[in-house]
Amino acid sequence: MVTIPRRPSGNPTKGAHLIGWLGHDAQAASVLATAQLHLKLRAVVEQALPAAMRGAFDILKIEQSTLTLMVSSAAFAAKFRQLAPRVTTHIQAAGWNLIEIKLRVQGGLGIPVAVQPPKEARALDQQDLKTFEALTQQLRPGPLADAVARLLAHHQPVQPQELKPASTLGEMPVAPAPQTHK
Repeated sequence: MVTIPRRPSGNPTKGAHLIGWLGHDAQAASVLATAQLHLKLRAVVEQALPAAMRGAFDILKIEQSTLTLMVSSAAFAAKFRQLAPRVTTHIQAAGWNLIEIKLRVQGGLGIPVAVQPPKEARALDQQDLKTFEALTQQLRPGPLADAVARLLAHHQPVQPQELKPASTLGEMPVAPAPQTHK
């Protein structure tokens, strides 16, 4: 009995890159090459920026030795101008022949929301309170001693106080009688 090998079903280029088909057309291949160039350059620029600024720009164009970035706000542009020499040096060190960076403000880019790390706080236990009380005894009067005293007062357990009944009519203050002017 002769067995015929089965051909894999589906697209023969299934394992290929999803946008690999762009390489078959000259114009599409040019667009793909430009997009890949922009992505590589964007990664280099992001390395030179602080983490909070990394998602607030896009590469608009590269002409001769000038890089034009589209930024999300005027505030970002002002901060980027302060960092421009460092970014330019970093780009050149990475092998790009770019001398100047121009910025265009485009309000609709959308700045990524900074994720706040979860608050890492724990309640003070009795040992902590005793340590702060000992510290209070060693401190000279001043702002630090006042701050430690406020901290201790804030973390002291609440003592139940004797409840007073609501004021009665006899205890209510009486408004003074209106005076007449003659």
